[in-house]
Amino acid sequence: MIKVGVAGYGVIGQRLADGVACQKDMELVGVADVAPTLSVRALKEKGMPYDLYNSLPENQKLFDEAGIPISGSLEDLIQKVDIMLDSSPAGIGAKNKVLYEKYNKKAIFQGGESNDVANVFFHGYANYEKGVGQQFLKLTSCNTTGLIRAVDCLDRSVGVEKVAITIIRRVADPGDYHRGLTNALKVDHAPTHQAVDLMTIMPHIDATGILVQAPVTHGHIITVVATPKKDISKEDLVAMFRKHPRIRVVKESEGFLGNASLFRYARDLGNPRGDMYEIAVFEDSIVKSGKDIMFAINIPQEAVVIPENMDAIRAAMEMQANGAEGVAETNKYLELGKWMEK
Repeated sequence: MIKVGVAGYGVIGQRLADGVACQKDMELVGVADVAPTLSVRALKEKGMPYDLYNSLPENQKLFDEAGIPISGSLEDLIQKVDIMLDSSPAGIGAKNKVLYEKYNKKAIFQGGESNDVANVFFHGYANYEKGVGQQFLKLTSCNTTGLIRAVDCLDRSVGVEKVAITIIRRVADPGDYHRGLTNALKVDHAPTHQAVDLMTIMPHIDATGILVQAPVTHGHIITVVATPKKDISKEDLVAMFRKHPRIRVVKESEGFLGNASLFRYARDLGNPRGDMYEIAVFEDSIVKSGKDIMFAINIPQEAVVIPENMDAIRAAMEMQANGAEGVAETNKYLELGKWMEK
């Protein structure tokens, strides 16, 4: 049984903890955070299903005043585990790496950290084997994670020469206020980092892209124009995507009008927090332009990276040396693809 700890119990961290708890061959030892945040207070109100560790000892008084029990320090947690999932704010994970090295522990960092924090820039489907046995892995961002799933699916089937993407990026997560209240769209410098990151993991594909920030919260939408090495039809592409456990194909006629429809559907399914691990391909968006094929995908930014984090644990800890076997185990425990049986 692989022992896992989570540093940072925020938007991603609480979902990482839930994801590990679902894996029957892993044990969640505990989670760590710096203060009694809303997520930590909710953890207490739920009866402390996970042991909590204090990442900032000088804040102990804050936890005591909130009546939140602490099981030790972050350093205590690190010593009890085989591997850490670090979902601390960008830059903090790199500082925590000093402790992981001190105790010779493995760790997985999230997309906000710089690439040089890890040995391998990792994606479960695209380069699993490169992460096998490595001490430090870094995951791609939410957008890049979902984008690579879709491009890798197409690439494995017929090969891909190049992709051009446009990202309509949510400005903040639900409940966040730090970006302010806005009524504007903002175009970032091109090429967007997601295209560059895709080429880092899949260097045989030429990629470029533009990103537009929008004042919404429930997910990103990415349009992809792909040039496959073999001419395919819309029906071919739909068939490829329908076989992928981490991709849903949805239609407007079914009520899926956009990102908010998917968020509502996840809540109606009873998914905790309205989470969805899978990306969605809007079937109505698929069109051909000569040899190129275009489609749009929805990225549920709060939970989409959780399966790839579980893959990363499997690779780093050599639980499965083969990528297909590793992602299959993750999918099984997270019940991904179960809708394909309905």
